[in-house]
Amino acid sequence: MPAGDTPAAIQIRDLRFRWRPGLAEVLAIPRFQVARGEHLFIRGASGSGKSTLLSLLAGVNAPSAGEIRVLDQPLHRLSGVQRDHFRADHIGFVFQLFNLIPYLSVLENVTLPCRFSKLRTRRATAAGHSLDSEARRLLAHLEMNSDELIHRRVTELSVGQQQRVATARALIGAPEILIADEPTSALDSDLRENFIRLLFQECAATGSTLLFVSHDRQLEGLFGHHVAMDELNRTGRGG
Repeated sequence: MPAGDTPAAIQIRDLRFRWRPGLAEVLAIPRFQVARGEHLFIRGASGSGKSTLLSLLAGVNAPSAGEIRVLDQPLHRLSGVQRDHFRADHIGFVFQLFNLIPYLSVLENVTLPCRFSKLRTRRATAAGHSLDSEARRLLAHLEMNSDELIHRRVTELSVGQQQRVATARALIGAPEILIADEPTSALDSDLRENFIRLLFQECAATGSTLLFVSHDRQLEGLFGHHVAMDELNRTGRGG
């Protein structure tokens, strides 16, 4: 997490979170900063609080106390609706369980974020591409370039293919921040490194900040910056 003159994409100060009053805190993070354009690996075992942290950074949940600034926006001061709009415009999220829409095709799933964000639609089509052609480009980049394949329903895909569709969906429209929660868990070990390098290339092309979360220490060496959840979270417990 470099300091210096590089602007921050994410800043946390005195963050505390508990699921409801009376329960123990699951997160207590005094300071945390991620520079814009940084590719950061966050390592943590199950129950360390990493998924909870991601939900706060994406504005899905609000902190119990403290400050979260993302792209200079104080998420801790925004309403739930305001956080939803901010997330739609600026954050791509690869969920651990994918959260694909089962009755939509591969192509329809990838273009779905643009239905909720005019900003991402403008970015996706800025080079004169249609939404479908930009979705096809991303899918081809992730080695999902068969015409027959992209018109299937996602329920007809393998788990590894679904994971790549979820990644293309997160990338469309060049969100400034990409959050990936265990995005290689369904890939064979020999495919993981290649997948991550493709992810780096796409993020570098758009200047996106990447937060890559995993328990797999073998992947850590691919990243220039890394941090362990137990170094961030001072509660000794997570969620």
